[in-house]
Amino acid sequence: MIAILLLLVVGLLLSAFYSGSETGFYRATRVRLVLDSRSGDWISRGLLWLTNTPALFVATTLIGNNLANYLTSLGTVLLAQRIEPAGSHFVDLIAPVLFTPIVFVYGELLPKNLFFHAPNRLLRLAGPPFLLCTVAFLPISGLLWVFGRVLQRLLGSTPLRVRLTLARRELRQVIVEGKEAGLLHGVQQRLIENLFETASDPIAPFVVRLENVTHAPLNASRRSVLELAKTNNVDAVCLFDPHSRELVGYVRLADLYLDESPLSDSIQLLPRIAPTEPVIAALIRLETSNADMGQVVDRQGKTMGIVFTRQLTVPLFDGV
Repeated sequence: MIAILLLLVVGLLLSAFYSGSETGFYRATRVRLVLDSRSGDWISRGLLWLTNTPALFVATTLIGNNLANYLTSLGTVLLAQRIEPAGSHFVDLIAPVLFTPIVFVYGELLPKNLFFHAPNRLLRLAGPPFLLCTVAFLPISGLLWVFGRVLQRLLGSTPLRVRLTLARRELRQVIVEGKEAGLLHGVQQRLIENLFETASDPIAPFVVRLENVTHAPLNASRRSVLELAKTNNVDAVCLFDPHSRELVGYVRLADLYLDESPLSDSIQLLPRIAPTEPVIAALIRLETSNADMGQVVDRQGKTMGIVFTRQLTVPLFDGV
């Protein structure tokens, strides 16, 4: 009798564990997991890895829930047989009816409600055993994961866009909560919203063709370059090789005024950027290189034009 009751309790606890963990994964803040994982927390790293492989997480949860339901059902049947050894059909029918509310409340409803209100705290406590179960169920869940990948290949669908959308939505929610808490001002919120809107846009619309860019030959004199910049009202002039007609860099007008060294000593290199590169990625590369402009080249290495750092920042400050 004690073994049967113990089997029921174990099945009920497993059902509560997997049901609550499933809700906790969907409710947990990914930003918190990323921050904790970067600080060296191995539990957060494992949980973050599972969130990035949702198929494996779902497979582990399904296997765990099925195991819990099997143990609970087996315990219910054994308990009914122990109560009525003669095998009364009435006991076989009434036992599941009596245990269903208990399993629903304590194995489903209560743990889901607890994980819903405190996902990060409870998920951290449930993280180590869940990761252990992930490894234990890997021979079976791995097959399900491979099967899902095959279906994904055949159907041509991918959860990547969905995950990116969810991640962006979570970040927006964090920003809204930060403003409500008084941590962010309206200007800061607008700047971050502009960042989200333009983050994935390519730089192609910002590319300026070479014939529309102020440029001079590499062997031009300092005076002629200064006059060219003053005439066109620009603060930088691109330089090209007069023989190959290829861009070699650019010079800043301020450097020419402050430094009397030869023109070649003031040349700044042009970072090479692909036309499909996102605006934010290109802007980060230009700012990291301390460059005022970049050279946009295609896959064949042919120059398509110039993109200016100043132009890439204009959409970020729209309405700020």
